[in-house]
Amino acid sequence: MKDKVKAEMQAVAGNIRKVREYRNYTQDYLAAKLDISQNAYSKIELGYSKITLDRLFHIAIILEVEVTQLLYFNKAEFEK
Repeated sequence: MKDKVKAEMQAVAGNIRKVREYRNYTQDYLAAKLDISQNAYSKIELGYSKITLDRLFHIAIILEVEVTQLLYFNKAEFEK
């Protein structure tokens, strides 16, 4: 069970990175918007730190996407 949860969390972290890159935002930019260090933000994208639901919603707002797009990344939505 723990392995499945960890894998899902890694997938969400990777999706956050993908959307950030599609938006051409830097980690520094998101970190500044979240009021955290770039190092702390990097740990989010690498899946090293757990993110709260509040932080997930905040990231979605900054990236201008729905939270579900961070949970289930669809590349086609960003290539339109």
